Amino acid sequence: MRSNFLRILFLSVTLIVGFLLLNLTRVKTVSSKENTVKKDTLIVSKSVSDTYQVKAVKVPEYLEFAGERVPLEKSDIFERLDRELLVNTYWQSNALLLIKRANKFFPLIEPLLKKHNLPDDFKYLCVAESALIQVPSYKGAAGYWHFLPSTGREYGLEVNDNVDERYNLELSTKVAAEYLKKSKDLFGSWTLAAAAYNAGNGRISQRLKEQKVTNYYDLLLNVETGRYLFRILALKEIMSHPEKYGFIFEKDDLYTYPKVKEIIIDKPIEDIADFAKQYDITYKELKLVNPWLRETKLNNRSGKEYKIKIPYKS
Repeated sequence: MRSNFLRILFLSVTLIVGFLLLNLTRVKTVSSKENTVKKDTLIVSKSVSDTYQVKAVKVPEYLEFAGERVPLEKSDIFERLDRELLVNTYWQSNALLLIKRANKFFPLIEPLLKKHNLPDDFKYLCVAESALIQVPSYKGAAGYWHFLPSTGREYGLEVNDNVDERYNLELSTKVAAEYLKKSKDLFGSWTLAAAAYNAGNGRISQRLKEQKVTNYYDLLLNVETGRYLFRILALKEIMSHPEKYGFIFEKDDLYTYPKVKEIIIDKPIEDIADFAKQYDITYKELKLVNPWLRETKLNNRSGKEYKIKIPYKS
């Protein structure tokens, strides 16, 4: 009888312990499911705005190009500038690259503009044209100022397979200044001269005559030329005040132009790689600062004098 009692007691304890373990497992499972639901609910409830915001850009109250005021009180002018500010502010990688390159090339371009009596703001036209890199347009315009081959030759640049002076910053800036000053004399406005750089003097003259106006901001133009000056204005504003538009960088983040000396060559160069070795530099180092040299040699059958930049380490 005692053994029966012990057996019943053992079975009872076993059942109780089993029941408790079963319920404890169930509680954990339910709790785990509830936590999963809560987590899922938390993820679903989050929106993009919790971690990322796209803010409207404030259009400056006053802006000018080459000393000529932009009539921002006109709604269409305001909207067109606002568009270019937004596009160039939120194309962050491109804008930051332009700022970096400007630190490299503006110290070269600015004194050239001053030398040729061109307003400093035209350096932003150069940025708009080429992004300060040596990539031709789909129409064949090339160099920092993006001349077509015919325009380059018309203004005295040598343009062929061996030498293309559209890629020579000093010579091409001189040509750009001549072209723009000619347009300024024709239209009486730097703003119209900038527009003509994109569309051509003939087309701008025709549109002014057709529409019976004298101001760029009163003209109805094709999309490309209609946006052209506003892109230049947006680049000027953003690159002049980068912190205002969220671009943060250190001085050593910016690009710099190498130290160079110039030598004059009036003879052919049979092999530019061998020529570079004479100055303890590589073919690549020489070509990077003389992109107008288009082949592995310089023909120079005429005995023309060329200025070649030689990079050096101080």
